[in-house]
Amino acid sequence: MSRTRALSPQALAVVAALAGTEAWCHGYDIMAQAGVKSGTLYPLLMRLEAQGLLEARWVDSPQPGRPPRHVYRLTAAGRGWVASLAEPLAAVRIQSTPLRAAKVRP
Repeated sequence: MSRTRALSPQALAVVAALAGTEAWCHGYDIMAQAGVKSGTLYPLLMRLEAQGLLEARWVDSPQPGRPPRHVYRLTAAGRGWVASLAEPLAAVRIQSTPLRAAKVRP
């Protein structure tokens, strides 16, 4: 049986940042907009992906010689789930800078 529990303020901030776009986003950009640290962000992203609410993929770095990077976006199920969180998300304050869409080749 799955356990449901309230989302932490940090998790709500991450979800609010992702809810603002359908584009692929880099973890660093999500972290900056949500105002959370990497030790909070990446475990949360992995849990959301395992639950089918988020998808992730590797993309090549635009800078030669740099390692590939993970990019993330909400799935259709994730967008539906976010819609059900309208009231808690309304209280979340995120950075005013919108997430930059990652350049992802099809």
